[in-house]
Amino acid sequence: MSDVLKFVVDANARISDPDGLLMELPAWSEAVAEQIAADQGIDLTEDHWQAVKSLRNRYAGGASHRHARELITFLEALMAGKGGRKYLYQLFPRGPVTQACKIAGLPVPSDSTDPGFGSVQ
Repeated sequence: MSDVLKFVVDANARISDPDGLLMELPAWSEAVAEQIAADQGIDLTEDHWQAVKSLRNRYAGGASHRHARELITFLEALMAGKGGRKYLYQLFPRGPVTQACKIAGLPVPSDSTDPGFGSVQ
């Protein structure tokens, strides 16, 4: 049985989908975020938490979350005093939008991993 079929047959068996994204926002906690980050080789610092919690607050507030460009602009403004985009790539080396959204337990915009736009996968 393929991984996707296992997920469809027993959706309660996992809190995440086959891509590793959390199914619901309530399933997220700081402990879950720390585990996701550790799985990606990231030790969360205060700046990581600022980005992750800001994304969650933005999402919970109903702001658009469909396009990576909107989120990178948001994150750049958040970290402008520390180096903006360059600093974000130091925090999240595989892509600030992709990794920050995964750690935050949020849907990753499909255009954040488009290899045509220089994704760092």
